Amino acid sequence: MVGADAARVPPDLTVPELTQAWPRPSHPPRPIVIIGAGAIVRAAHLPAYRRLALPVAGIFDIDAARARAAAGAFGIDTTFATLDGAVRAPGAIFDLAVPGDQIIGILEQLPKGAAVLIQKPMGHDLGDARRILACCTERSLTAALNFQLRFSPGMLALRDLLARGTLGTLVDIDVRVVINQPWHLWTFLEQAPRLELIYHSIHYIDAIRWIAGEPRSAYCRAVGHPATPQLRDTRSSIILDYGDTLRCSLVMNHTHRAGPKHQASQMIVEGLDSAVRLTWGVNFDYPAGPPDTMEITGIGDWKEVPLRGSWFTEAFEGPMSNLQRFVAGEDKELVGSVHDAIKTMAVVEACYQSSARGGTPIP
Repeated sequence: MVGADAARVPPDLTVPELTQAWPRPSHPPRPIVIIGAGAIVRAAHLPAYRRLALPVAGIFDIDAARARAAAGAFGIDTTFATLDGAVRAPGAIFDLAVPGDQIIGILEQLPKGAAVLIQKPMGHDLGDARRILACCTERSLTAALNFQLRFSPGMLALRDLLARGTLGTLVDIDVRVVINQPWHLWTFLEQAPRLELIYHSIHYIDAIRWIAGEPRSAYCRAVGHPATPQLRDTRSSIILDYGDTLRCSLVMNHTHRAGPKHQASQMIVEGLDSAVRLTWGVNFDYPAGPPDTMEITGIGDWKEVPLRGSWFTEAFEGPMSNLQRFVAGEDKELVGSVHDAIKTMAVVEACYQSSARGGTPIP
């Protein structure tokens, strides 16, 4: 066990060994049934489950050819011809990876008492989220949202540092994402009434809640871009109000057209004693991108903290591992449960409402 003095970074930047992975299930894991075989499943879910040797019982997608292609690429024997067939798989944990407007209709068909991991967002808006929560409660579902950024190696390490008191009192959280997001990969988003905040920046809002708790209020202006008139909001400026001592700001530009030189994908978290900078490489070249990085400083130079992996795809190990362990009685807390996730949806809703109301007129 590392003592409090060893966990303090200044002045010699001694960094203890930090938690960077969620524990794997120690009991035999339940078989996973995946509903939806889109890009996120092929790029992240299935690679993570294969790495953990978690059994996948089968895949269903309304596009049967897409389900067969995903199953074939990962050596999965079974694809389901119908949703009814998929939900009848005995003893399964369901991995639901569909657009937000399809979630509740599928939840209503799952067996009562089932366990399910739901791809974010929790519906299109807070009203949807409340209906999803009510459905999960009525059907006694053990349900969590796949807010996997919490489980990325860098975020787990940062949370460990905060728990040790290494940073001291938090005084500043600054997120800056300036990228050219490949929105064309998700064609359904062209019809989405809300876009950037609910489908991407929600990850950062959720991660901030996980390390800083609940903000008092939110200020936001979200706008589209003339070059992508088919899309709604693709850029935003957000301030989360944590009172007079902690400043929290998010600068989100997902339509940066000026080339890679000045792109950004980072979070800087400052405490009274030290500071941490995280980067997420996937935003620079989805879904591969360069590795994530983590640096820490106390007094003097920044020191790199080696990471075991990145948001894509190591972070996707955590939500399913936690759900498997929770239903087996190994984990006491279901991280990102629907009861917690609705609070992230509430912050996003506050951002959209703030943007719609506009700022204070200049006299």
